Amino acid sequence: SFIGEESVAAGEGSILTANPTWIIDPIDGTTNFVHRFPFVAVSIGFVVNKEIEFGIVYSCVEDKMYTARKGKGAFCNGQKLKVSGQEDITKSLLVTELGSNRDPETIKIVLSNMERLLSIPIHG
Repeated sequence: SFIGEESVAAGEGSILTANPTWIIDPIDGTTNFVHRFPFVAVSIGFVVNKEIEFGIVYSCVEDKMYTARKGKGAFCNGQKLKVSGQEDITKSLLVTELGSNRDPETIKIVLSNMERLLSIPIHG
């Protein structure tokens, strides 16, 4: 099976089943692409029994290939990635995405979550 982000965004239905399924977003960061903002990627995932087995993200502008496989770790251009050991959120940099849903109730929830995050004394 295949699920494509662009076809779902165009209104085609998709149901994730237990069948082996490729999930593909050929222009991940469509809004960035349209506005010539250089953070665009090709994202591909493979799911079996509704569980992710592996994923690949190719950051086109940076020429970086991110790969991850269930139980095997994540890599960037073949180099193993790891999370920092930082456990104190006040010493952290938070990054967020506001999403594209402009439904008033969704916006209210997103902004409420942002307000809670910004009230923590974080670096940025």
